[in-house]
Amino acid sequence: MRVLFVSTYLAQEPLGVMYLSAALKAAGHETKMLFVPDPSFPAKLKAYDPGVVCYSFTTGVHTAVDGLNKIVKRVLPDVVSVAGGAHATVVPEFLEESSFDALCRGEGEAAIVELVDAVERGDDPCDIPNIWFKDAAGTIHRNEPRPLEPDLDGIGQCDRSLVYDASAIYRNSDRKVIKTDRGCPMNCSFCFHHAWKTKVYKVGNNEYVRRRSVDHVIEEALAIKAEYPLGFVHFLDDIFNVNNRWLEEFAERWPKEVGLPFDAILMANMVTEKHTRLLKQAGCVYARIAFEAADDHMRNAVMRKNTTRAQLVRAANLIKGAGLRLGSLNMLGGPGSTLDDELATVELNIECAVDHPLCSLLQPYPLTDINDMTKEMGVAMDAWDEFPALFNRTTSISRPDRHHFENLHKWFPIVVRNPKLLPFVRRAIRWRWLGRPYTWTYMLYSEWLVTEQNELVRKAQGKGGGFLWRWHDFGRRVVTKGCLRFATFVAGRGAAKWAARLKIGDERTVSHQD
Repeated sequence: MRVLFVSTYLAQEPLGVMYLSAALKAAGHETKMLFVPDPSFPAKLKAYDPGVVCYSFTTGVHTAVDGLNKIVKRVLPDVVSVAGGAHATVVPEFLEESSFDALCRGEGEAAIVELVDAVERGDDPCDIPNIWFKDAAGTIHRNEPRPLEPDLDGIGQCDRSLVYDASAIYRNSDRKVIKTDRGCPMNCSFCFHHAWKTKVYKVGNNEYVRRRSVDHVIEEALAIKAEYPLGFVHFLDDIFNVNNRWLEEFAERWPKEVGLPFDAILMANMVTEKHTRLLKQAGCVYARIAFEAADDHMRNAVMRKNTTRAQLVRAANLIKGAGLRLGSLNMLGGPGSTLDDELATVELNIECAVDHPLCSLLQPYPLTDINDMTKEMGVAMDAWDEFPALFNRTTSISRPDRHHFENLHKWFPIVVRNPKLLPFVRRAIRWRWLGRPYTWTYMLYSEWLVTEQNELVRKAQGKGGGFLWRWHDFGRRVVTKGCLRFATFVAGRGAAKWAARLKIGDERTVSHQD
């Protein structure tokens, strides 16, 4: 059977659907991907004529994806549409009022194959583990998740051709993403991992946290290198330094067998001098650690990071001492935080001389413990349909001074790298009317930080850099992203109009019931 995956353009290639495609192809099915915006989307949809269409998405974009699926169902009324990803897993009730026929909760390689097999044969798909299915009468069949796959090597390699054949943007980039693990041992209150681990799968770390062998990871890198451009690897692991033996083997073999620079995220309270030495030996050029918040109560009691300030400073010093670019992950706007708390986080980044400060605004995603906290405090988001699509633009936590936190977020990387601006920023973040110019400045400066990283990568690859190259790369990135954003904006408005047209014919609207 032909299966179509549909997605918007993301910051990096979507690995999840590539694994689903590999499982489907191994079971004898045919797969294809289409990215939107695409003016030829309806024609391509008709030409491929899939039996099943799949989407993966997060909270905040779920309404827009549902609107897109209505367009797909209008073009192909008999297609079976399947929702997956974070939102489908933690808010499966979304299926009740949406246009989707089914959703997959959690990991989906085995589930999607069973579902497509059943659709192809005309069998009843109502009892497939991990799948919630809406039958012809509108009844939803809610099935429990199957056990997690303990052997990640046994899942096989993901199908990169699915995405790379669909988009030259991903195919031609020499920066590719690889993930060596699944699951995370931490219980951060704002992260989906503790929700999946304790509330969806109801398992402990021994079952939830799994890692591929070094053999399997190197096999993947070499396969990419043989078929596509590859000059740098971005490892998506939540914690790259979680296993000492694995890291030792990786550091010994990666430079000899692959020989490419990479970046990774480290857990601050696990970082040792040996770790940073091994990473440098392996070819790491950029390591990130999660500061999140300078305030001890916010970081550990609210966010549950289980790290001390001393551990953060020590990890930062070890990374810098090893000659690696230091990146930080920070989160503003936690429930109960004050502006002084957030400015202290800026000062912590300045103290550690962070090269690449990354910052987001805390979002109480569904099923997370931080969402329960915001509900108890009376500052939670009332409806998921109002949830922001971007975690780095606005905060969904209700507070009268929210624009102070949103403005500080836009200034964050700039003031960390230029500490003399801190006294000015304390006043500037109070000016609500400058929010949009601050956003533009933030976006431009973020591109400059990436340009710095690109120059570091070029040097690691033995290529030239320099002042003129840096500005050329910066200009190219800004122009390219600007064009993509404009195209997405235009197509997004068009999709909204299509969805509105569909709603006009809805009997609830006609009867003034909705």
